[in-house]
Amino acid sequence: MTRDELNRFCASLPHATHVVQWGNSDVYKVGDKLFAVIGMSGIDAAVTFKASEMAFEILSDSPGLRPAPYLASRGLKWIQHYAEPGLSDDSLRDHIRASYDMVVAGLTRKKRSALGL
Repeated sequence: MTRDELNRFCASLPHATHVVQWGNSDVYKVGDKLFAVIGMSGIDAAVTFKASEMAFEILSDSPGLRPAPYLASRGLKWIQHYAEPGLSDDSLRDHIRASYDMVVAGLTRKKRSALGL
């Protein structure tokens, strides 16, 4: 996926907010909590997303994927899709959506209610 396609997908998720941070990275949040970063590490179409324990273990050693610089080094389960072959477009969308869903699930009940989630 291109950076524009990634941005359109992330922006389409309910109540997703966007800011540009960290030297031109597109940062997506829901309820003020991070779920995806596009363009990190100086790679235009790199995308970083939160992963479950199992997905992190499986994806960490896959070609074109790696534990996310900075985030994973702090013990967090984040993956960066940075090169080919990586994930298919459909699989990448599924993992970004799963990241979004994990972040929403971690919001307080009050915050989810305020957002209508």
